[in-house]
Amino acid sequence: MVKWIKLLGNQYLGFWLLGLFLFVIQEIPYMVMPLIKLETNPIMTMKESSMPLEICEKALGSLCIAFMLFIVHGNASFFSINPGRETLFFFLALGALLLNFFGWILYFTGIQSLFVMMAFIVALPPLFYVFIGAWRNNILLSATGCVFFLVHFVHVWGNLRIS
Repeated sequence: MVKWIKLLGNQYLGFWLLGLFLFVIQEIPYMVMPLIKLETNPIMTMKESSMPLEICEKALGSLCIAFMLFIVHGNASFFSINPGRETLFFFLALGALLLNFFGWILYFTGIQSLFVMMAFIVALPPLFYVFIGAWRNNILLSATGCVFFLVHFVHVWGNLRIS
């Protein structure tokens, strides 16, 4: 972990290499998808319901990634799970990631219900960022992740309803 410039409080502009690794892991289903022959793929063929929500969703998702990678807490190390709050949020992030992968397995095997898509594939990635932010004392990431969760959920719900 690298710290470049002090921002506010104990937050620094820096770079967290493990954050890049966590982002790439979360994107694995999208990397695997072209290799899997799906009969239907509603997530990738949704009709757009709201361009303002689309823009907002993309901006918030990009901010989550940027905040995870480039905002670091002054006392944080490359990897730590101290007892208490850090341990709780680390395991919540891990759980969100594993449940997201479980949802993708269901999706890839043809179980593409609205519940599977919304609960496992849509809701969990923003929560993954919220929990990582809480684990790493990254308030900007957690707050942005909460807003991203709401916008992403409402946007995809609208898209799936019209598709």
